[in-house]
Amino acid sequence: MQRIRLRYTKRGRLRFTSHRDFQRAFERALRRAEVPMAYSAGFTPHPKVSYANAAPTGTGSEAEYLEIALTEARDPETLRVLLDESLPAGLDITDAVEARTSGLADRLTASVWELRLEGVAVEDVEKAVEAFLAAETVEVQRKTKNGVRTFDARSAVTELTAARHQGDPQGDRPLDSACAILRLVVRHVTPAVRPDDVLSGLRAVADLAPPVPAAVTRLAQGLFDEESGTVTDPLAPDREAVTAASPTAAATAPATAPGAGTA
Repeated sequence: MQRIRLRYTKRGRLRFTSHRDFQRAFERALRRAEVPMAYSAGFTPHPKVSYANAAPTGTGSEAEYLEIALTEARDPETLRVLLDESLPAGLDITDAVEARTSGLADRLTASVWELRLEGVAVEDVEKAVEAFLAAETVEVQRKTKNGVRTFDARSAVTELTAARHQGDPQGDRPLDSACAILRLVVRHVTPAVRPDDVLSGLRAVADLAPPVPAAVTRLAQGLFDEESGTVTDPLAPDREAVTAASPTAAATAPATAPGAGTA
């Protein structure tokens, strides 16, 4: 059995696709691309697909990850192209690598988020960011199925910066007023601290309240590097393992005479 790890996106209006909707679309893409999927046992077999830390509905993402199990070996890049062509634009498969290591989910320990705050001056956001970072704790509340939960949104945030919007005004939400960009790096902790929790924290410490909902996009997720403070590529260990194994495989492969075929 071969395992392939894929990175995919949720862009534009497809940011409002739920995780269940994506699962259905992806399984249809597997069938269209005639991928030799491995299936679970039991009365209702289903394709062996493992999803890791999917972004909430309504948020865009450039860094979602999943793993599939195949019954026959396939070239990861060829498979990526076939699946990408079988999915709607906005749900794009951007990377594929053969899984040569364990624990993909364990390497997703932090995310980099970008929040577009329309109708908010960058100077106001900078003041709110300064107050948030200066606080030891910032308690926020979130409704859950078990009631309202109170937790600290400050400790999970390792980086929080504000900047003036410099993007293309012809995007999915054109600009006609002030707009600030909030960039944050958040550790994956329990309970999870989401971008909207950080916005609630900014409102609590500095009364920052955007007039319209923020456009939220995950730019990256992976292992948090304590020394550099960056989020690293979770597929890098698999690429390194494939590269390291290639010379060994070539050196140990049996010699074949020119022109010889296989029985």
